[in-house]
Formats: sequence, C-alpha cells, structure tokens
Amino acid sequence: MKSLFKSFFYAFRGVFTALVSERNMRIHTVCMIYMYFFLFAFDFFEITRTQLAIIFIANGLVIGGELINTAIESAVDLYGERHTEYGKIAKDCAAGAVLVFAIFSVLCGIAIMWQPEAFARLFGFFADNLWALAIFVLSVVIFTVFIFFGFGKKENK
Repeated sequence: MKSLFKSFFYAFRGVFTALVSERNMRIHTVCMIYMYFFLFAFDFFEITRTQLAIIFIANGLVIGGELINTAIESAVDLYGERHTEYGKIAKDCAAGAVLVFAIFSVLCGIAIMWQPEAFARLFGFFADNLWALAIFVLSVVIFTVFIFFGFGKKENK
C-alpha cells in the first residue's frame, strides 16, 4: 500500500512540476479553470452528461499530452547539450501532438458550448453586476501574471 501512495505522490509531483516549469501547461490549466467555472457556477449553459464527458476527455488529452511533451523534452535535454536532428524531431512531434489535442479540444468546446443565448445571459449578468465584472477582470490580470511568471520560479529552459 505504501508503494501505491508513493506512486500517486510522484504522479502529482510530475503534474505540479509541469505546472511550475511549463508556460503552456499554465495556459491550458487557466483556460480549463475559466471554462469549468462558467459551466458549473452559472446556469447559463445547457450541456448533457455525454457532452460534459467529451469535455473532460478533451481536457484530459490536452493535459496528458502536455505532460508527455514535457517528459519527452526533458528526456531529450537530459541526453546532452548538443542538438541532434532526432532530438529536434522528438520535441517538435511531441509539441505538435499537444497542439493537435488543444485544437480539437477547442473545437469540441465550441461545438458543445456555442449557445448564443447562454452567452447573452452571461453578458447580461456581468452588465447587471459590475462587482462581478470587476472580480472577473481582476482574475484575468492575476491569471495572466500566473501564466507568464508562474509561481515565481524560473523555467528550466
């Protein structure tokens, strides 16, 4: 049982390490936070359980792909300081995989959440509650700083 808990600890440490060291991981995470917040905090969007499952799967693929990309980049960097064509191919293909996951995740989100009436109600909410709009704008500023500066630690790159 102890080794099981250790494996979970190592996995969570890997996710946190990617969040600390990879700007793109922070971008994906922030986008997911906003999306889930607007889905669950408000009643504006109507989605089925199947559509929610598709969103979960799409998001999982993006985050999982970003973790695999980080692992591949780190493994290639570990190999040595010299740049090889194979290392470049590995890094570029891993980054390309994340890009494909992210693009299709956005397309899934658009297909499921393109509900103009829901957006109209959301905008109406912010128009009627300027305090909520101010908090939203403040959160955008805070998350933008988080994306570009992380937790204050320098990226490994």
